[in-house]
Amino acid sequence: MKIVVTGSLGHISKPLSQELIQKKHTVTVISSNPEKQTEITALGATVAIGSLEDVAFLTATFTGADAVYTMIPPNNYFDPNLDLLGYYRRLGQNYAQAIKQAGVKHVVNLSSIGAHLEKGNGILRGAHDVEQILNELPATISITHLRPTSFYYNLYGYSEMIKNQNLIVANYGADDVIPWVSTVDIATVAAEELLNTQTGRKVRYIASQEASGNETAKVLGAAIGKPDLRWILISDEQTLAGLTAIGMNPEIAAGLVEMYAGLHTGLLAEDYYRNRPAEMGEVKLTDFAREFAAAFQQIK
Repeated sequence: MKIVVTGSLGHISKPLSQELIQKKHTVTVISSNPEKQTEITALGATVAIGSLEDVAFLTATFTGADAVYTMIPPNNYFDPNLDLLGYYRRLGQNYAQAIKQAGVKHVVNLSSIGAHLEKGNGILRGAHDVEQILNELPATISITHLRPTSFYYNLYGYSEMIKNQNLIVANYGADDVIPWVSTVDIATVAAEELLNTQTGRKVRYIASQEASGNETAKVLGAAIGKPDLRWILISDEQTLAGLTAIGMNPEIAAGLVEMYAGLHTGLLAEDYYRNRPAEMGEVKLTDFAREFAAAFQQIK
């Protein structure tokens, strides 16, 4: 199969491309960074350097593909002028236009837990909007929306706090059960769906392990030599104040707080629990904790 992968050499797109290439498929990787060209080529993929803002580029790159993996790359939450939800909608519309013009018949879209919600999901409203935009494509186009849960990877964001305060502090967690997921497990499922010849529309949730915030802190703490590491629950207001104090775009900070609050109340995971994966991924919290510990040792 000829498959186009967006997301350059990101935490999902790189292992996804590697798996597809290993299975003898022809892969084109889209990247906006020319410096990634050598590394992408070394994987055995074709490189397409260009912008997701360029519909003509996307259309040309998608043309002739049997399947396309779409995702919305991260943006700078500290940019005071960033309209994050507008960014999601714009790229979603670009993808839809390119898919239609290029004649693509099979799409696997990276979405998110909480994307079933039109409100109350904070910044994840962007993932909801992209799903809706793609779902408006002709019914002859097969689409799978992947809805991974909370990324283990996001725990790196608490590294400095853990080092300096021996705490994880947030407006979710503690006794709350968090469905965690590894980006490697997401890549595995994305590959399965790209190679799946069934037609139609579906949503597929991806998770690796469910654990409370307290259990998560215990596992991380044991791995980094801080057995008394604790996860403390604070208010939405305190979380918002902390994010804005470090210079985050206030609108995005509010969206993050609403998203985390949805994790705390269970709102984000309602549909996940109705459609829980038949099998959890292979990468467990203890596996991630070893990776986390290795990175944690590098913090000055």
